[in-house]
Amino acid sequence: MRAQPVPSDHSKFELALRSAARLPGVRVNRAEYLRKALSKYFAPDVVERAIATSPAHAGISVNAIKPIAKSCVNYETAQVSATSAAAGIPGGFALAGTIPADVVQYFGHIVRVLQKLAYLYGWREMFRDGRDELDDGTANQLTLFVGVMFGVNSANAALAKIAEVAAHNVPEKLMQEVLTKNLLYRIVNQIAKAIGVTMTKTAFTQAVGKVIPVVGAVVSGGVTFATFKPMSNRLRKYLAGLPTATVGYVPNPHENASVLDLDFSDIDYQ
Repeated sequence: MRAQPVPSDHSKFELALRSAARLPGVRVNRAEYLRKALSKYFAPDVVERAIATSPAHAGISVNAIKPIAKSCVNYETAQVSATSAAAGIPGGFALAGTIPADVVQYFGHIVRVLQKLAYLYGWREMFRDGRDELDDGTANQLTLFVGVMFGVNSANAALAKIAEVAAHNVPEKLMQEVLTKNLLYRIVNQIAKAIGVTMTKTAFTQAVGKVIPVVGAVVSGGVTFATFKPMSNRLRKYLAGLPTATVGYVPNPHENASVLDLDFSDIDYQ
């Protein structure tokens, strides 16, 4: 029987991300989520303004968003930990291609929490159509957000540059062109590789736990809890400091040509 090829660190992450994006319930509708999350704390006209523009443009400060964002992180952490504990029982989940199904589920929750945090801190809808497969621009943007969660410095630097563009509320077509720039691809590839290495280390720890009946569930759930919440809070704090989340932020006048000339050459992606 012919051996299956072992995926590279880059392809491990890309496969996990694309598989996770196809899971039911992973894609979060921005308007529905913001209306549900904000309506408990703000007047209806403020909520609708936040949906039409952004929470910051509606006058909602990062301090007001903070408890909502923390609640979001706590909820998704509880959900993913329960899922991981179930997967920790030997024979719990089957494999999805070359990536264990529990890893795909884990990344499904990562994609969910990053969308929620992004919308609270001023970013636009990430999934813009009904297609199952990710377009390149969306995949690149998701990779940058996940890179921040995993502590990849180049992801922080690249996303900060893109946030400056996002704060201008440029047309979707222009934002897609920014997200598919050639140099950004190189950065994204290196980020994906770095995340893939971390995935391998974490999966090994969880696999050891699965060898031990019953205790395996506790180990898997514990490892997931210990990684997911700190990573989500890292992203929460990072997004809170970007111009997209800043009330009263006024970007400098920006011509479309200069938006497309956004320079990523000073970011170390090696």
